[in-house]
Formats: sequence, C-alpha cells, structure tokens
Amino acid sequence: MSGHSTGADAWIAKAENDLLCIENNLASKSIPWDVVVFHAQQVAEKYPKAVLAAAGRPIPKIHDLVTLLKECAKFSPGLISQKEDCRGLTRYGSVSRYPENEFDMGRDEALSMVEAARRVREAVRAVLPSLSS
Repeated sequence: MSGHSTGADAWIAKAENDLLCIENNLASKSIPWDVVVFHAQQVAEKYPKAVLAAAGRPIPKIHDLVTLLKECAKFSPGLISQKEDCRGLTRYGSVSRYPENEFDMGRDEALSMVEAARRVREAVRAVLPSLSS
C-alpha cells in the first residue's frame, strides 16, 4: 500500500469520486438508479470514515452507516442528527448492491437517497476542520 494515503483527505477524495459518478449518471439518457443509490451510500460511508481518520481512529470495514455514525458521534455529537439519512442509505445501499434482491429502484427513491448522502456529506464537512486541528 505504499504511496496510498488513508487519512481523512484520501477518504474525502474517494467520496467525491462517488459523487462524481452520481452526477455523471444523472446526466445520462439512461440512468441506472440502483447504481446511483449504491454510490450515494458510498458517499455517506466514506465521509464518516474521514471523521474517524481525522480523529486518528481505526477505520472499520463495515457498510452500516448508523454504526459508523455512532462512532463518529463520540468525536462530534452533532453528527447523530444524520441517523435517519444513514439508516435509509444503509437499507437502500444494501438492496441495490445485489441482483438477487430484485428491488426495483425508482427515480424518486434514488434521488431521495442522493439528497440524504449530500446531507451527510455537508454535516461531516462542517465538523472536519475542528477534528483536524
């Protein structure tokens, strides 16, 4: 892994790449809503991991956003306000990930999850400077 950073900036860069994938897909004529939701979940997963990295904590290899959020709330209690967004993103993110779930992701549900991911992103970005100092 030499040459690869695992600090907060690296997690943010990965999350922003997921956001770019969402934006590129939304600009397409044919939008894969399940993929949009998957990347929304990934945005919201990587930002809390950036909080943990900034706090010098180990990064758990989990996809449960509520669990990640609870860990982050130890360093920034206000982040717990994102719990419902994280709950929805965890649910939709997991069902959009695998074909056997046969979950038909619609436009409105997907866009709702994108907005949830953006709210998590903004909440984390607001607290990161205080954790990095």
